[in-house]
This record gives sequence, C-alpha cells and structure tokens, in this order.
Amino acid sequence: MDIIDHKGEHPVEVYQQHIATLDPQEIAARTDLTYDEGAQTFMVTLLGRPVATRWPDLATTYQDTGEETPNGVRILMACLLSHGRLIPGTGKFLSYNQVPSGDHYFKPFEGRCLKRLAFMFKSAEQFAAACEACGGKRVKGGDAAYEFAFIANPANDQDTVYLQLIVWEGDDEFPPNAQILFSDNVSLALTAEELAAAGDIILGALKRARTD
Repeated sequence: MDIIDHKGEHPVEVYQQHIATLDPQEIAARTDLTYDEGAQTFMVTLLGRPVATRWPDLATTYQDTGEETPNGVRILMACLLSHGRLIPGTGKFLSYNQVPSGDHYFKPFEGRCLKRLAFMFKSAEQFAAACEACGGKRVKGGDAAYEFAFIANPANDQDTVYLQLIVWEGDDEFPPNAQILFSDNVSLALTAEELAAAGDIILGALKRARTD
C-alpha cells in the first residue's frame, strides 16, 4: 500500500480498512512497537513528542497534551502500522535519490520539501534557532545542519529513524539551497512516496518555531 491515493479516496479511510484486517500483535512484532492491549494503542515518539495511535480506528493523539495530532501525523502512523518496520540503522545517511524509488519521486519531493526548506528562512542563523527550538542537534554540513530523531521507538531507541536538514545561504551568484538526509533504516519504515509526508511534518514544526 502507498500513502498517496491517486484515485481520490481518503488515505486514512483506506488504511483503517486495511489495518482492521491485521492482528495488532502481528503489527507489534513487525514494527517492534509495544501494543497496549488495554488502551488498544501503539506508542512512538515523533520529533520528541509521545504519540499514541489506537488500533483499529487510527485515532492519534499527543500524549503530553491529549490533543489530536494533525492529519499528516495520523497518516504517517497509518503507513508505519500498515506495512512499516522499525530496525536499527547503521549510522549511514541517504539522500532522497538513494532511497528505493526515490529517483522516481524526486521532482515532487524537491518541490514539496527541498525548495520549501531552502527558502523558508532568511538566514542560517534563523534556521538554526528554529531547529534548536524543535530539539535538533547541530551536525556538520552546509552553512547550518541539524539532526532530528524523527520516529523513535520508546521501547527500543536503537530503532530510531533520523533526519538531517542542511541549508546553504544564497548569494549574488547562487540561490539558497537545502538537503534532507535520512538514516538508512528509513526505507523499511516508510516508502519513498511517504517521505514527502515526513518532510511536511518536520518543516511544519520548523515553520511554527520560526521567529521573523
């Protein structure tokens, strides 16, 4: 199953129908996530916030506030529970083109995520401030680069899927540029097409943290 439904059906409804046919214990075994039978929920930590997703209706809430998550987070969790796996990475990071089928979906990802990131901030310093407000860890790269624990398994932090965001400021000769790298365990958790939703989530968080 792919997150993007080109025939116009609502993705969450499609995933609800599919996930209702799955055994939650089998989902837990595949994803390595703990299933709470009493609450009927799976827990992950998404960008540092605890998120609970209920089986089988996929109701998704932030556990620190009790708020419903944005729909993009709900869809991302639907994808993970439907077909994803969380396993430890090797420490290697991949560009989008290096993710399986990433070359096929690169143009949409470039417009939706990379160019958006490149022009989202007035300076590398403004980008850095937003990243630090969102819990990013500074790493080497570009004019500023930050690493985020994007999806973490509360029961096994070795399963964490990391993202690195890198920006280059523009000058008189070159426009601003940006790159997003993914830890090499990402391709088992999400498909290339679904990674655009991951980009939307982290860029949305940075936009909310931006100070103009």
